[in-house]
Amino acid sequence: MKKAIIAMSGGVDSSVAAALLKEAGFDVIGVFMKFWSEGTNRCCSPESEERARLVAAKLNIPFYTFCFKRRFKKEVVDYFIKASKLGLTPNPCVVCNKEIKFGLLFEKTASLKYDFIATGHYALIKHDKLFKAKDKDKDQTYFLWKLNKKTLARTLFPVGGYTKLEVKKLAKQFKLPVVDIPESQEACFISTTVNDFLKKHLKPKPGPIVLRRGANYGVVGQHKGLFLYTIGQRKGINLPAGPFYVLDKDIKNNALIITKKERDLFKKELIAKDINWIDKAPKLPLEVKVKIRYRHKPASALIKKQGKVVFLKPQRAITPGQSVVFYSKDQVLGGGVIT
Repeated sequence: MKKAIIAMSGGVDSSVAAALLKEAGFDVIGVFMKFWSEGTNRCCSPESEERARLVAAKLNIPFYTFCFKRRFKKEVVDYFIKASKLGLTPNPCVVCNKEIKFGLLFEKTASLKYDFIATGHYALIKHDKLFKAKDKDKDQTYFLWKLNKKTLARTLFPVGGYTKLEVKKLAKQFKLPVVDIPESQEACFISTTVNDFLKKHLKPKPGPIVLRRGANYGVVGQHKGLFLYTIGQRKGINLPAGPFYVLDKDIKNNALIITKKERDLFKKELIAKDINWIDKAPKLPLEVKVKIRYRHKPASALIKKQGKVVFLKPQRAITPGQSVVFYSKDQVLGGGVIT
């Protein structure tokens, strides 16, 4: 009998994933991970742990709790703060998946002699390659581009072949105590807002707001700290005679560049660093579909050398720090970080 360790968060997706593994004949072990937070971490609150424990009891599977607070703080939270300080808009979930959920968890559970690690992610694995989930609206492959073929060979995504509605129905069929659990939107370690969190850990440094007028620029106000803004943002600039859009950040001069013309936000190229290919690196140039943020509609582009990506049509608000993920139809080829 194959042994699978399922990362359980107390939510409906990982709970149904555990039940599906048990139904499929796996020897299943439930694992709950505790992460760092200043307040309550929604992914690993006492209530979440209790729900996960109840699900494990319902399924009659062993249940362990691992404390990953120190490594989570170092690898995920500190990265988020440091990148934000540099004026970037980082994606902590991408780093958490690579370093914690598919890194540290593999290390710490080695003694349990498992065959697979499973999670409640909406994604599919075919022949050790990563593909979009059945439910395209819930698909989470955008956050998994840092994985590799070796990791995927030992990973299972049991709910990837179901829609969210089907997963909720399965939870009722399995009589799991996790129905109607609300889903969090912010990063799990932030219990307030992103800006409130950052203001607590970084000292805001006010500076000039510079308006772009064609080829000319002029100071029109003062911002509250560059890390409080992101490219494409419209609300929160607080200037009369708007709307205005955040166009860029001049880190050297601590200036926030804005524009009144939304079309200025559209760019045709980006440069990416830290590129990871899930399988072997392809020959470049390569035509692909590209996502530049989680809810971005995939756009046709050409990947060239040195991480240069050229789009067929200009894309709105390409944001440094965010992930750029490369797709061939439904297959995830890899990704990088926008610079």
